[in-house]
Amino acid sequence: MALKDTQKEVDDWVSQYKIGYWAPHEILARLTEEVGELAREVNHIFGPKKKKDSEDSNEMADELADVLFTIICLAN
Repeated sequence: MALKDTQKEVDDWVSQYKIGYWAPHEILARLTEEVGELAREVNHIFGPKKKKDSEDSNEMADELADVLFTIICLAN
C-alpha cells in the first residue's frame, strides 16, 4: 500500500468525527508521547528493565502503529 493510500484511509477515518484533526502542535505533543511509549516497550523487551506483573502487556507492534498513525495525521 502506498503512503498516499494510507493517508487517505486515515483522513477518511478522522473525517467521520466532528472534531477532526488536532492542531499540529497537539499532534506533535501526541507523537512525543507515543514515541515514549514505544521506547518503554523496546526497553522492556530488549533492555534490563522488565515489566511488572501489574503493567499492561502492550505489544511493540501496537506502539509502532500508534506512532505511524500519529505521523500520518501530522502529514495530512
